Amino acid sequence: MDSQWRKSSYSQVRGDCVECRVAHTGDALVRDTQNRDRATLAFPREEWAAFLADVDSL
Repeated sequence: MDSQWRKSSYSQVRGDCVECRVAHTGDALVRDTQNRDRATLAFPREEWAAFLADVDSL
């Protein structure tokens, strides 16, 4: 079962942000909160973990 969508903690008051969740495959799914019905980006778990590690180091 897929997890719930979570809004970025850095979202703007205007709603300019992204949501993400972990799919049953372990991939990270990312979508635009203002265009939820449009395309969703999927990242393999290894790539998503590397991205998060880079963000944490900022």
